[in-house]
Amino acid sequence: MDLLQTEVKGMCTLMAHGGPDDEGFYVNASDGIVMGHRRLALIDLSPKGHQPMFYRNGKLVISFNGEIYNYLLLKKELQNLGFQFKTESDTEVILASYAAWGVESFDKLKGMFAFCLYDTDLQHSYLVRDPSGIKPLYFRAIEKHLVFSSEVKAFTETGYIYNEQPDWKILFLAFGHLPEPYTTFSEVMMLAKGHYLIWQHQSDTFEIKNYVQQHSIKEITDYQEAKNAVQQSLYASVKKHLLSDAKIGVFLSGGIDSSILTLLADKILTGTTELNKLNTVSINFEETAFSEKVFQDIVAQQLHGNHSEYTITPALFSEHFPAALKAMDQPTSDGINSWFVNYFAKENGLKAVLSGIGADELFGGYPSFKRMGWVRHLKRLPQFVLRKSLRLKKPSLKRSYYLSYRNTVGEYLFLRGIFTPDEISGLLLCSIAEVDQVLQSALIAPLPSHLKDGERASWLECNLYMQNQLLKDTDTMSMQHGVEVRVPFLDQDLLATLAATDYKLKFDGDRPKSLLIEAFSAILPKVIWDRNKMGFTFPFQDWLKKDEHFLHSIKTGENTFASGMLDDFRRGDLHWSKVMALYQVFTGFRV
Repeated sequence: MDLLQTEVKGMCTLMAHGGPDDEGFYVNASDGIVMGHRRLALIDLSPKGHQPMFYRNGKLVISFNGEIYNYLLLKKELQNLGFQFKTESDTEVILASYAAWGVESFDKLKGMFAFCLYDTDLQHSYLVRDPSGIKPLYFRAIEKHLVFSSEVKAFTETGYIYNEQPDWKILFLAFGHLPEPYTTFSEVMMLAKGHYLIWQHQSDTFEIKNYVQQHSIKEITDYQEAKNAVQQSLYASVKKHLLSDAKIGVFLSGGIDSSILTLLADKILTGTTELNKLNTVSINFEETAFSEKVFQDIVAQQLHGNHSEYTITPALFSEHFPAALKAMDQPTSDGINSWFVNYFAKENGLKAVLSGIGADELFGGYPSFKRMGWVRHLKRLPQFVLRKSLRLKKPSLKRSYYLSYRNTVGEYLFLRGIFTPDEISGLLLCSIAEVDQVLQSALIAPLPSHLKDGERASWLECNLYMQNQLLKDTDTMSMQHGVEVRVPFLDQDLLATLAATDYKLKFDGDRPKSLLIEAFSAILPKVIWDRNKMGFTFPFQDWLKKDEHFLHSIKTGENTFASGMLDDFRRGDLHWSKVMALYQVFTGFRV
C-alpha cells in the first residue's frame, strides 16, 4: 500500500495546477484502494468541502470533479426523505443521492461531472461521467487493477507499463485531435459520456453502462413557442451556472454567444451585492483584423458589473507560448488560445468563467451546416470517383476522398479533416491503405441514419469537434490556471428543449443561429449579430511565421515532405493549425 499511496500522491502533485486549494487522500488497505483529490473550491469554501468526502459513517467515499447545478433542489428532496447534511457542498448531495437511489441517482444529476464513488458495503467503485462529456475521465482497467484520472499525463506516475498507441499519429493528423475513446497510450481510454464504469472489487472485473434515461418532452413545432422555450431555458441555465461561493465571470468575446450570456448574467446579478457583481473578461490584439474590441465595448457599456480587457501582444505571446505548448495533456492542433484566455481570467482573480461553447453546434453557427447538401450529393458518387479527388490541388476538394469511407468518420473528415490521406501518408512514411484502414476502423459511434441535414451537422459538430477538441482543450487549459470553465449552452434542460424542437425551426432560418438571435433580439444589439462571424482566433499565422525558434524546433529530419510543408507555411500557403500538428508529431509529443 505504501507504493500505491506514493503513486497516487505523485498523480495529485502532477495535477496540482487544477486543484490549488486543497489535497486529500483515502486509503483502504484491506480493500487495496487509494483515492486522491486536488480541490478547486467553488461551492462551500470551508474545510467541510474537503475531499475525498465520506457519507454514512464512511460507508460511501467520493472524489468528485465538476459542479452539480441542481444540487439545491436535490438536497431539498433528500431532506424531505430524511437525509441529513453536514456541509453546504454539492459533493455531499451526490453521496446522499446515491444512498437514496443507487445508480439511478446518476441520471438525476444535472451539471458537469466526473467522479469516483466507492460503496464499501457492496465493494463496488463507480466511475461516472456527465451526459455531455464536459469533464474528462480517463481510466486503465486491465490486469485486475483500476486506475483513473482527469489527465492522461498523471498515469505516468504509476508503476504500470504504458505503451504508445500505434495509430495515434494517423488519428491526430486526420482529426487535429485524438477522438474519444483514444489517447496516446494503448492502455488508457476515455470513459464515454453519460456512462458509468462499475468495478467489482471482489472479482476485479468491470462493466460499462449507459445511465441516461429518455425523458419525453412535448414536441415544439411553433416558432414563437420555440423562441420562448429557448429564452426561458437559457436564462434558467445561466442563473444555475452562476452559482458560486468564489469569484465568477464571463468570457466576453464580442460575438453572439458570449454577448447573450453576458447580458443574461448581468440581468440576473444586477442589484446583488458588490461581491456578486458580474465580472467580464475580454481579450484583444494590436492587429485590428483580429480584434473585436468595438463589439465588446458595445456590450460592456450596458453592464452593471466589472469589465476587464487585456491585449495579447506578439511579445507576450512569445513569452508564454512555450508554457502553453507544455500544458497540452493530449495532442491538439488548437488549444493555445484557451491557455491564454484562462491565463487572463486567473490574472483577474476569477475561479470560474462562463463560456459560449455549444451554441454554434446546437443552433447551426458553422459553415458545415450549409455543406451537408454537398455531403449528401457527393456520397452518391462511386467510391473510385471519390478516391480520385486526391489528384486535385485544393484541400477542401481533396477531402472528398474521405466520403469514400461511407461512415461517420468520412463525413466528419470531409467537413473538418486537417490533413488528407496522401498528406498523412507522406508525413508518416506509410501507405495510404494503412491510413484508410486506421480511419475506417476507428471506434467512433455511428451517425444516426434518421437525422436530416442540419441535425446531421449538429450531431457531428457536437459529438466529434466540440466533444474532442473544444471541451477537451478548454478543460485542460483552464485547469492549468486553476480556473473552471462552465458551459451554459450544454445545460441538460436546454438540450432537452432543443431536442424537442423541430429541426427546421433550428436550422432553416435566413442566417446562421437565427433561432438563438431571434430569441434574444430584445437584448442583443443588432450590430453584434448583423455581421460576419469571426470566431475567436489569434494572429497565429503571422506570429508563428516570424517565430524561427519554434519552426526550427520541428525536427522533420530527412522527411522532405514535412520539410516542404514548413516551407509552404513560411510562404503563407499552409494554415497555422497544420504547423501546430507537425510540431507535436515531429518534435515528439510526450507520451
